[in-house]
Amino acid sequence: MNETELLFTDILNCQRHHLYLERDLLLNREQRNFIRRALHKRIKAEPIQYILGKAEFMGLVFRVNRHVFIPRPETEILVDIAVKFVSSLKPQVSKVSILDIGTGSGCIAVSLVKCLPQVEVEATDISPQALEIARLNARLNKVGERIKFTVSDLFNSCDLRPATCDLIVSNPPYIPTPEIENLEPEVRYEPRLALDAGKDGLDFYRRIINESPSYLKPDGLLIMEMGYAQRQEIEKMIKKSNDFEVREIVKDYNKIDRVIVAKRKRRNG
Repeated sequence: MNETELLFTDILNCQRHHLYLERDLLLNREQRNFIRRALHKRIKAEPIQYILGKAEFMGLVFRVNRHVFIPRPETEILVDIAVKFVSSLKPQVSKVSILDIGTGSGCIAVSLVKCLPQVEVEATDISPQALEIARLNARLNKVGERIKFTVSDLFNSCDLRPATCDLIVSNPPYIPTPEIENLEPEVRYEPRLALDAGKDGLDFYRRIINESPSYLKPDGLLIMEMGYAQRQEIEKMIKKSNDFEVREIVKDYNKIDRVIVAKRKRRNG
């Protein structure tokens, strides 16, 4: 749906086709006032998702505000890859441990537990405000009891034992600091914590690739979303670490390299 359709279907609590079947429907005063406020905010480049307070991801509805990054369709690719990996472990594995780093709205963690009955997920974020939204989304989608939320700067405060994760997933910040001010105004509305990844946009990949082997089981996967033209440098980091082998690179709907999958190597002896 386009933004106008999103706005009016939300206000009228109806399906898209009803907008065109009931063209003579009149808005009440409260609805008209909401439209005016929404248009005023949109003119100032506030994203429609923040105006409505929600976004759709993997067929689920997530609450969003300016404390969380708005879920993107491209990130659904990461979830699909994770679901396929976990599904391939059945029936040998009854419980699968997943760590979601930088959970934001909780869209990845919530989607994974909705799709996979056998997973246990810990979801971390450095922002307490973001985790409040993530917890809310877990409750609204009826999976709150299956996700542990932890305020943590990557791995710093995780309650994880060594080599216990089957899967680590992350959509980390990946915008180079010098490029932040040149982003679209709508994107600059989103939390800088979710965007700014240092001078070259790779700070978080360095840390995740360096620190995650301690927590992953042998043959466990590290799955990360990445930004435009970052594939080559991230592949170099992974190969240089000597802890992983690159298993797969997956393109998004625009044929851009979007998700990288690395497997933790087994050590002889």
